[in-house]
Amino acid sequence: MVVSETGNHYWGRFGAAGLLLRAAAPDGSVSVLLQHRAPWSHQGGTWALPGGARDSHETPEEAAVREAWEEAGLTAEVLVVRTSVVTAEVPGWTYTTVIADAGSLLETVPNRESSELRWVPTDAVADLPLHPGFADSWPQLLEVISELGVISARS
Repeated sequence: MVVSETGNHYWGRFGAAGLLLRAAAPDGSVSVLLQHRAPWSHQGGTWALPGGARDSHETPEEAAVREAWEEAGLTAEVLVVRTSVVTAEVPGWTYTTVIADAGSLLETVPNRESSELRWVPTDAVADLPLHPGFADSWPQLLEVISELGVISARS
């Protein structure tokens, strides 16, 4: 854990990363995978991205993909990483959002850190009770995924 100059606590001695996974729904609209955080977890009951602390040897991409495996049962082989964005930063700590695409609305397997995993249309994300950090970054992330354009998927 890192404590900022203002006394705020940030999870992950080496920073943290999350995976913003998007996929096209059958009707052609774009959805993103969100995690409803378990009540016992930090900011429990809110919605956010699968993610967590980086290990000392991991890049943000490696950490985000590992967390997606641990929290949603998704393997790297079903993802196409497009870009990454630092969405929160204090001296000595960053949160990096890794943006990736999937070929379809993949089935997920939640772990104990999740009350639920859900594919949410991008235009409905802001209607959910979001984790404060994710809520702060969502407008920026929405702009980035809009600029990325067409979803890339592994064949």
